Amino acid sequence: MTHSVPTVLAVFQSEDWAFILSNWEFLLGGLLVTILLTVTSLGVGFLTGFPAGAIEVYGTGRLAWTVSTAGVLLRGTPIVVLMVLFFFGLPLPGMPTVPVLAFDSDAFLVATLALGLRSGAYQAQVFRGAIQSIDEGQVEAARAVGLSKLEAIGYVVFPQAVRRSLPGFQNEFTIVLKDTSIAFAIGLAELLTRAEQLYLQPGRSTAIIEAILTISIIYFILTFGTNRALEYLDRRYAIPEGSE
Repeated sequence: MTHSVPTVLAVFQSEDWAFILSNWEFLLGGLLVTILLTVTSLGVGFLTGFPAGAIEVYGTGRLAWTVSTAGVLLRGTPIVVLMVLFFFGLPLPGMPTVPVLAFDSDAFLVATLALGLRSGAYQAQVFRGAIQSIDEGQVEAARAVGLSKLEAIGYVVFPQAVRRSLPGFQNEFTIVLKDTSIAFAIGLAELLTRAEQLYLQPGRSTAIIEAILTISIIYFILTFGTNRALEYLDRRYAIPEGSE
């Protein structure tokens, strides 16, 4: 016990912090990859999640069963398993490394697909709940004025469902942002991978805590700032009571 305080203090050496700060451009590159991966994954999730949610509400037969089953499988499979399966199981086109951010395009594509499809499975449930919260009479009214069912969903249901799904989407953003760190399993040079590359350099093993604390703070700032922005959008575009 008498040696615990000196040991802890020895971990937080000023030269280790100086080493981390001197490599801020290297970490910035990882941050940009993390942000880009989050955005593309959420985009894929949105493009697959809303149609899937609508099919679960309005669809019937084999299509609805297929979408529902795919969602259960994606939600029930660990994201690291999806990434590894996609990385070694998909016929990747052999895309070149992006020189500006220095990341493997194949790994980025796989990470986007894995995170995006899994996010889509969760977003489908968010949208399904939002769609079901909208009075069916609105769809019937739209059909009565000449819109097809698909047009009624697109023009009447979709705008309201997106607004009502913002709280759930806020939670999904946080999950996807943090799950981008799992892309280190397939060698993508995102934020966590670059932090690891720093403290694995010869003679820099004492900078582990400094590196992890640095990226933890970055993740917190990203999550906190984006959540506040989404909360503002939720208040700004909330559907007023009694407007249905």
